[in-house]
Amino acid sequence: AHMNNGRYLTLMDLGRFDLMTQCGLVGVVLRQRWFPIAGGVMVRFERPLHAFEKITLKSSILGWDDKWLYFRHDILTGDTRAARATTRGLFRTRGQSVPTADLLDAMNYDGAPMPPPDSVRQWVRADELMRGEDE
Repeated sequence: AHMNNGRYLTLMDLGRFDLMTQCGLVGVVLRQRWFPIAGGVMVRFERPLHAFEKITLKSSILGWDDKWLYFRHDILTGDTRAARATTRGLFRTRGQSVPTADLLDAMNYDGAPMPPPDSVRQWVRADELMRGEDE
């Protein structure tokens, strides 16, 4: 038996939560009463994962723009990548999206901006084109 593709996304949700915990974002989100929204995912499945196979999930922030945070998730078996995903997410409160600048301010982030890499910008463009297509 192999792992169903929906389980990959569940693992990636957990990876984002762990990443947000590590960078102190969970406390900010709870205090502000923000809630996370996933805005899209692009996944590349490279090899199947079998039942009870040991895996490592590596999650990182790729960058951000005014609205979205972009994440990278790699699922590995040993040194071999089984899947790679790019996801985007934001936070909402009272029916509105929380601007990324407000999120960074609430975290007291004073580092350099992290614009998303070209692969993400092309994915965003493809997503915009797909949204505008008729069936």
